[in-house]
Amino acid sequence: MSKESEKIGYDSSSVPSATDGPVFYDPSKESIWTRLGVNLESFRRAPGATGQQIVAGDLIGEDLEKVRQEGPMLQAKMKPRHLTMIAVGGSIGTGLFVGSGSALRTGGPAGVLIGWLIIAIMMISVTQALGEMAILYPVSGGFYALAHRFIDPGFAFAMGWNYWMQWAVTLPLELTVAVTTVQYWTEDVPIAAWVTIFWVVITIVCVFGTLGFAEEEFWSSCLKLLVAVMFIFIGIICVCGGGPSSGAYNHYIGGQNWSNPGAFANGFKGVCSVFVTAAFSFAGTELVGLAASETPDPRSSMPGAVKGTFWRITVIFITTLTIIGLLLPYDNDSLLGASGSAASPFVITLDLAHIPGLNHLVNATICVSVLSIGLSCVYAGSRTLTALAETGYAPKIFTYIDKSGRPLPSVIVGLLFGALAYIQVTSDSDTVFNWLVGLSGLSTLITWGSICICHIRFRKAWAVQGHSIEELPFKALGGVYMSWVGIILVVLVLIAQFYVALFPVGGLDPDIANEASARAQNFFQLYIALPIMMAFWVAGYAWKRTRPWKAHEIDLDTGRKSWLTVEQMRAYHAERAQAPLYIKIYRWLFSN
Repeated sequence: MSKESEKIGYDSSSVPSATDGPVFYDPSKESIWTRLGVNLESFRRAPGATGQQIVAGDLIGEDLEKVRQEGPMLQAKMKPRHLTMIAVGGSIGTGLFVGSGSALRTGGPAGVLIGWLIIAIMMISVTQALGEMAILYPVSGGFYALAHRFIDPGFAFAMGWNYWMQWAVTLPLELTVAVTTVQYWTEDVPIAAWVTIFWVVITIVCVFGTLGFAEEEFWSSCLKLLVAVMFIFIGIICVCGGGPSSGAYNHYIGGQNWSNPGAFANGFKGVCSVFVTAAFSFAGTELVGLAASETPDPRSSMPGAVKGTFWRITVIFITTLTIIGLLLPYDNDSLLGASGSAASPFVITLDLAHIPGLNHLVNATICVSVLSIGLSCVYAGSRTLTALAETGYAPKIFTYIDKSGRPLPSVIVGLLFGALAYIQVTSDSDTVFNWLVGLSGLSTLITWGSICICHIRFRKAWAVQGHSIEELPFKALGGVYMSWVGIILVVLVLIAQFYVALFPVGGLDPDIANEASARAQNFFQLYIALPIMMAFWVAGYAWKRTRPWKAHEIDLDTGRKSWLTVEQMRAYHAERAQAPLYIKIYRWLFSN
């Protein structure tokens, strides 16, 4: 046990040992093959919770054992480096590499920056709120379990199934993007063959469970960050006219594309159309809340992951999008006519610059990103479905967790949805996939708004039940005020999307005979997630007849992993205040 852990009240007895009673399951006593999940024994049901998560505070005896028993059945296999990279690079994918192209086409360079900045502020409020709650309650199911506890079980039922559905339909979409990415190199291989290959790869990685997902996310995030940073430097050079003499950037570019063809492609409506694409590009950042339950010590690893979100937003997203807006006019023919990797502004820019090889590196990175998000679909969907089953809102079979820490039935169901990707071999694939995109489009925004509401209700209950904010191991930047900002921005974006859904950019096709029918179809394709969420909520209420919790009714103790007192926290902060200035600056920027 470290000196710092002793001083803030960590009890080393909270770590499983050979003397623990039979109520706890110790995976370390299994063979390496069982822990990896590659033998038959690994598929057997885990006999109990592992009690691996550290409990902070002065709990002893039966109280400590009770808190350990409340730990999730999922095994704490994630290391701090995994959690950090999931937060920093986990959501860098097709939304940035590919989706930014369509956003540039409809919104223009200024519209893209405005849209991403607004969603970025929303994202910071969400991750701060989620960090505060997930460190205190690293429970199975993440924010679904928090909504069940702090808001209303019926609302949590709707949010949980909505979130599961979002990831279930995103998996076939990502497999589709993977195929179009590979077709940048060759179109000779049948589409069904590529779908099968990518589907099998994702399935193989899922066999290794949490560790397989964590390692894949770590290394793929490293690659994505490397390529993004490389593009930033190359882009700056090209904007200044330092590109190859044979390419389009052999002279100073500056801000000429902001003047001609212009900063905004379709005015206010174009800016509104960017919001959902920007939200999709940040989707997955909230996975750190789910991953907290599979981390031994969320208090030490979560703050760095949460603060890493801010740096990813400012350094990676905003910088790369600014450079793309400078280098590429929104009326570029490739943006207007292509799809998949060919429509990626990263690939288009490098092709125009005549920089050999890098376009292939970026395309390969897009391919890796697609596989990474496909794995995130299975990971997030399976953990949410398992949490739904644990609270009685899904069949009990989905509570099954094997000795390797995999929620096996939930993982299998998530993988089966990948079969929808074979629809793209049919002639009517575009219509089907437009509806799938509509199903997943607004789900992310609904989830983020729910997290902010959870935080506001948690803070209210914390105060009403006599607790001090000083007891919290991590405090969200801006407190509940920042969560209110997040909710307001979510509502504004939903209103903007409602407007675009009714009055699409560019208007309806003038040749359409029934304009009312076409407008209704366009609206539901873009907005169908919200009525589905409301339908789930009504169904949840009709089934369980629950009502929103009052502040004094909210359970603040079950699953709680920090029992530090105000005095202990004050002593902890007083000691850290003695650190040199450069260490305090580092902690403020990157850790707790």
